[in-house]
This record gives sequence, structure tokens and C-alpha cells, in this order.
Amino acid sequence: MKKILLSILILNLIFFTGCANSEGTPAKNISAQETEAIATKIKVTVNGKTFDATLEDNESARALLKKLPLEFTMTELNGNEKYYRFNENFPSNDERVGKISTGDLMLYDSSYIVLFYKDFPTSYSYTRLGKILNTAELEKILGGGNVTVKFDKN
Repeated sequence: MKKILLSILILNLIFFTGCANSEGTPAKNISAQETEAIATKIKVTVNGKTFDATLEDNESARALLKKLPLEFTMTELNGNEKYYRFNENFPSNDERVGKISTGDLMLYDSSYIVLFYKDFPTSYSYTRLGKILNTAELEKILGGGNVTVKFDKN
């Protein structure tokens, strides 16, 4: 009986060792769709300055991605954001985000794309679209007045 249990234990160890990667953690198969979602990056250009951004893995962001490239004038609001209203609604799944961070790209009320250039608390609900990655100059480039913004695939 001990030999049988020992044999089963050894076979299990061999099996699970073969399923681990070089770091000793279980290997995970990533589908092509997951890989695309992980790597969904876009470019956002304002006044000749290009910012890298990543899109969320949700229906709203995928709908935006299908429309790219886009270029339009975004309107200043509240000294912390720019917005543009589309003529059609996007799929949305609004949530109370609680806090806005510099670089957040959000959908408001299913038809407004909003790009934030300052951090602040909020009680409003948004659907997350994405995030600008390199925000160092974002406030300087976006602040003060309306701006033309181009969204394009990477």
C-alpha cells in the first residue's frame, strides 16, 4: 500500500512540475484575444505632443477603438478636463469611480469622451475607457482652452 501511495505522489510531483514555468508557478495559457486586450495601446496627440495610452478591456473601449483614427476639438471644463460629445451613444457600464487621476480617459453619459489632466475626487459615474501613460506634460499641453486632439492606433 505504501508503494502505491508513494508512486502516486511521485507521479503527481512529476506532472505538476511539468506544468510550471521557469519561475515555479503554474503556466497560464493566454488566448489571442487576451493578448490583444493586454496590448491595446493607442496614441493621443495634442498640439504636436504625442502621449501613449492603454485602453481598458471593455465593450466601450473596443467601440472607441473601432472608430480610430479620430480627430476633434475637445472643450475645456472645470480647469481639469477636456470633453467631446459624440452624436451617437457608446455601450457603457458606468460606475462611481470616487477619484479621477491625471490621464484618465472616461466615457460620461454614454456619449461624452472625457480626458482628465488633474487629480481630484468625484461623485460622478463614468465608464473607464483607458489611461494616458506618460502624464508629465499633460496638464501643460491640455490646460487652458479648447484643443484639437487626435486619437490613433499604435
